[in-house]
Amino acid sequence: MLFANSLENQLQQWNEVISKQPNNPNAYVRRGMVQFQLAKIEESIDDFDTAEKLDDRIKPYLWQRGLSYYYADRFAEGAQQFEIDLTVNSQDVEETVWRYLCMARLVGVTEARNNLLTVKNDPRLIMRSVYDLFAGYCTPDDVFNIGKTEGNKGKFYSHLYLGLYYEAENNLPLAQEYIVKAADKYKLDDYMWYLAQVHKKLRGWI
Repeated sequence: MLFANSLENQLQQWNEVISKQPNNPNAYVRRGMVQFQLAKIEESIDDFDTAEKLDDRIKPYLWQRGLSYYYADRFAEGAQQFEIDLTVNSQDVEETVWRYLCMARLVGVTEARNNLLTVKNDPRLIMRSVYDLFAGYCTPDDVFNIGKTEGNKGKFYSHLYLGLYYEAENNLPLAQEYIVKAADKYKLDDYMWYLAQVHKKLRGWI
């Protein structure tokens, strides 16, 4: 309950900011992030859309909207958002992996893998391993083992992305096992940790 109350308090704070600064795009992005963390997916998309309408220059930076699109089952729009994001953040594994995850739901994992965009220089070892997994260059065990060497954060990210990988492969028992562990065992002050919580809630894995 502390988790929920804290987010509800943040939501109220951003509501107050927006009431005073209705043309502040950043305030809508921040409120949209809180909406997502509360599993209010459509409301988050509305806020991100409002932010873009106020300042269309932020469109390539709205990776949060891409995540919301995924959970709204708006996979074509999600894939497009992540592709646009990669034009300004070309070395971020997460952008191309989430594009893969959206495409896998549209055209299947084989086609998604064949269209995986190249990312070579993500500074995070665990994310380079995740990229290799989705590209077909390494095994889930490789990702798991690298995660173990990178502390709590590495363990979280290995579990999260293994879960997402298995969900794309339609192996729901393993998807559930890894994402629930990511959410429950490796708490981080990180947007992606909240995403694991949202994923678990929306799939009914609580």
